[in-house]
Amino acid sequence: MRPEGAQLALAMPCRPSSQQRALSLAGQPVTMRLYVCRVYDTTFALSHSDVADPARVGTALRALGDAARGNLNGRVERDEAAAVPGMTPHDAARHWRLVGQLPDGRPVTSSVTVFAFGTRVYQASVVGTTLDEGLTAHFEHALAVRP
Repeated sequence: MRPEGAQLALAMPCRPSSQQRALSLAGQPVTMRLYVCRVYDTTFALSHSDVADPARVGTALRALGDAARGNLNGRVERDEAAAVPGMTPHDAARHWRLVGQLPDGRPVTSSVTVFAFGTRVYQASVVGTTLDEGLTAHFEHALAVRP
């Protein structure tokens, strides 16, 4: 699929719902578009937002990562540079495997990638009590910037 407003192609394992909301990202107002679907106990999501200023991209990517860890009260199990074909190279573009817990205390694992193309920032994530490595890999490897 090619999400509306995003210069990105991705493959989700189910039909996503979408929503748009205004929020603050790294202290700046943005409009974020979110696509999300669930397969069993696993949630697949992609969000994107245009931060309008190239100087804000790094701060926004770090804020997305901080929010992902904070939402799970998570610890980083793996941290590596993001490698999405066509993305704009940036030191703050990262891929993490996080281990944490849901608000009800259940353990959860998440695979999160934050990256940018120009001034548009993206977060792709898979969250579940256990992750199906095949579905997770398919979702992550299908991500590609398509201007």
